[in-house]
This record gives sequence, structure tokens and C-alpha cells, in this order.
Amino acid sequence: MALERPDQATSKGVFGIKHPHQKTMRYLRPFLCEGIVLGVVAASGLAQNQATRPEPPNPEPVIPAAVFPGLDSPPATDLPPLPPAQVTLIGGTVTALNEVMNQMAFLPFGTKKEMRVHFDTRTRFFRDGAPISEREIKQGQRVYLDTMLNGDRVFAKTIWIRSAVDEGSSHGQIVSVDSAHNALTVRDELSDQAIKLQLSPSAVVRRGTQQVTLNDLTPGALVGVTFGGQREVREIDLLATPGSVFTFAGQVTYLDLSRKLIAIANRSDGKNYDISMEAIAPNVLRQLREGVNVNVSAVFDGTQYAARTVDFQSANSSPK
Repeated sequence: MALERPDQATSKGVFGIKHPHQKTMRYLRPFLCEGIVLGVVAASGLAQNQATRPEPPNPEPVIPAAVFPGLDSPPATDLPPLPPAQVTLIGGTVTALNEVMNQMAFLPFGTKKEMRVHFDTRTRFFRDGAPISEREIKQGQRVYLDTMLNGDRVFAKTIWIRSAVDEGSSHGQIVSVDSAHNALTVRDELSDQAIKLQLSPSAVVRRGTQQVTLNDLTPGALVGVTFGGQREVREIDLLATPGSVFTFAGQVTYLDLSRKLIAIANRSDGKNYDISMEAIAPNVLRQLREGVNVNVSAVFDGTQYAARTVDFQSANSSPK
């Protein structure tokens, strides 16, 4: 038996027998190559389509932004207008600031009791008369507030920061009078700070419509002072001296029986006055209510107005 060469054995089986499928495979090879080429082209096209297809938009948040206001959303500007209400100017110090809740803890000058003051986009902010942002309000600053009641909250309608006081007006109590140096020291009622003022040679002193002299200025007197540059006093209004008797007529706007204190909106000058009711009998105090009209005779004792008598009046009655 003649031996075959190794290269001839590749067309036969293990025992030298030829496989019947060898011929079929020769016909299938062209189709297999064509299928491989088509598969590569298809895979390349799919990859290209995936690369150029735009990304789908991000899904909407599950929790709407309205549930957590302030999260990447503009501040609300559709707040209702402020209700008409009486505005009170208060000076003091910002002891704490919560910008998230739009409120501050505020300590008025001359007191030890903090109050909570609210503000929002309707509040106006100024520094020395120029508009500023609420972000310039810092803890520890001395500010002045135009406050009003908005529902049951104390709301700041306007907030001022005053860097310096070179000229203007002040209301307070005379601490001392230096006649030798023509100077006057007044404790400001808002800041509770003593301000030393130089009297101008042409300064005018008035009690009501009557002109009086500098000798009528005594420690303990309540005054309104108008001063110019270098704190030189131009005009002094003598409002009250210790022992003076006043009659207040108007509506009770505030009542604190525990402190025996009321506030009256005086009709004659449109101002509010705090009046101590320490000397008033308990049966009269029990008749007091916010909104009632009263006539109160009070003595200024150098520290406060102390009521001596109280008369209840109808809303249309005029002061005695």
C-alpha cells in the first residue's frame, strides 16, 4: 500500500477515508464570508446611530419645587399688597437673622426684651438713604425699622442702616446742660445713646408756640432737637419738664394690665403716648379695653407719664 503525503491527508478522515461534506463546505464558504462582512457593516452602523442619537431629556422631579420653595426657584413676587396700618419707627440691634424664614430677632434700644420681626420682598432696605439689598443686613447691626402689624406678625415695611449721624433731628431726654460751654447732652429715645450737642448762638427754644430761653432747659426734660453739621443745635422744642401735667384724649391702642401700662393715640397731635396706670384704681383698670376712647390726665415725672385720672368718653366726644 502506497503511503499518502501529509498534505493529501487533510482531505480525508482519520483513517484516510474522505469526508462527504468537504465538497459542501467549499460551496458555503463564499456565503459565510459575505455574512461576516454584512454583520460588521451592520454593527458599525448601529454604533454610529447610538453615537449621534440625542440624549433623552431629564425626567421631571418627583417632588414639585412648590413643596420646597427656594430650591432653584425665583422668589415669590405675587405677594398681596400690605394692608393699611399704623407705622411705628423703632431703633435697635439685629441680634439674630434667619434669611430662610425672612425674619430677624430684634432688640429695641433701651429694652432687654427681644422681638421677632418679619420681612419679605415688599420690604425696602436703605443705607444712608440709598437702596440696598437685604443681604447687607447683618447680625449685630444697629438699624431703624418702620414696623406695622401684618395679621398677628410684626412686619418691617422699611429697614434703614445709618452709618453716621451728622445732621438731622432727635427726640429724647436732657441728661445735662453745660451753660459755660453752650452744650447740651440728650439721650436719644431710639438709640438710648447720649448725644452731646453744641448749641448755636442763634438756637431757638420753644414750648409749643411760645418761645422760651435756654434757662428753661433742665435735666429730665423731654425735647425735640434739630441740628446741623458738627451737631450744632439750631432749634429745640421743649416737650415736657418734670412735674408738667398733660391731658391725653384718644383711643386706647395698647393695653398691658400686668404692667399697668396703656398707649393712647392722642387726637390733638396724632402721636402715641405710653402712660403708666400705676396710680389708677383696679375697678377703673378693669373697664379699659383696646379701642375705647378715654381722657387721661397725667403728670410727667421725669421718666414717664403717670396717669392721675381716667375718664371714659364716647367715640364722638371731644377732649376737655
